[in-house]
Amino acid sequence: MDRVCEPELMDEAEQAQAYAQADFSVGDQALVERLDQIFPAGLGARLLDLGCGPGNISFLLAERHGQATVLGVDGAEAMLALARQRLREQPLLEGRLSFQQALLPCPELAGGFSAVVSNSLLHHLHNPQVLWQALRQLGAPGTCIYMKDLRRPGSSATADELRQRYLAEAPPVLQRDYIASLHAAFRPEEVELQLAAAGLHSLRVEPLEDRYLEVWGQLT
Repeated sequence: MDRVCEPELMDEAEQAQAYAQADFSVGDQALVERLDQIFPAGLGARLLDLGCGPGNISFLLAERHGQATVLGVDGAEAMLALARQRLREQPLLEGRLSFQQALLPCPELAGGFSAVVSNSLLHHLHNPQVLWQALRQLGAPGTCIYMKDLRRPGSSATADELRQRYLAEAPPVLQRDYIASLHAAFRPEEVELQLAAAGLHSLRVEPLEDRYLEVWGQLT
């Protein structure tokens, strides 16, 4: 299946609310546990969650890494409004967890993060190089990098099978976005070429389960 146009920025209130109400807890928890496996020495003191959406993973990172500060960045204000509302309900995290609206590329984003994490951002970008180039801006030698995204299936039929397997009971807006995201996603070999073009030779790409890929390593 060829890659098609990227899904739109998720900045509609109805769309954002559907994502906030959906239960992604199993996958989100698996992601933060995967970070522990890959980086047993820890993630450091300043963590960045790129494309944070309503902040699910940002909150998990802040709760799991109690000595670190966490910044969640997203381009959709409707998503960030939900994240900030949730943060107001958890005052113990205020001061360590914050959210900022930004679209990549964004030279104004401060760098020096010890870890940059992203879940399902890559396939939303018109030009994937803006993500890989941003890692140089946002990180430093030794920065831990972990990116998880959908992996484009081989056919439209396979994409629909995945939708039925994982989102058959989900609201129509989520099912629509899921199919669009699968069509917009990359294959591991495509991401390898992107990393080579960006000079990020220390990062590796691996397929994950039946529908994901992951990119991880440390900047050099």
